Amino acid sequence: MYKSMIALVAAATMLTACNSNETEENSKEVTEKSEQPVQTADEQEAQNEPAQNETTPSADHEKWSSLPEYGQIIKQIGNEDYNFNKETDNDNKRVLLIDLKGEKQYKTIFVKNTNRLKIVKINGGGEIFNEVIK
Repeated sequence: MYKSMIALVAAATMLTACNSNETEENSKEVTEKSEQPVQTADEQEAQNEPAQNETTPSADHEKWSSLPEYGQIIKQIGNEDYNFNKETDNDNKRVLLIDLKGEKQYKTIFVKNTNRLKIVKINGGGEIFNEVIK
């Protein structure tokens, strides 16, 4: 009898503890969402419309030239008027899509902790570069 009571109390305690963690996580999500700044309709329209003075390709290259992999990318694909678009940038890796005249040409994957750069030609070329850069 005592064993079953102990088991019942232990199970109830575990369920209660699990439920309280979920409640804390949910309240954190609600708090984070509510802390985001509210935008007016004019600000939202401005973000949705393309900018009148979009960055020129040379300004775009200046923006990306501070990346450690930029020099090797240009060395491999050439210095044309490519547009760089960030797909992913987190603690582990950075993925860029590179397009020319609106068509995706290359995908680059830079693994930050090993400095490995992979460049893939999207339209049938396959992997063109896969080395650790310095």
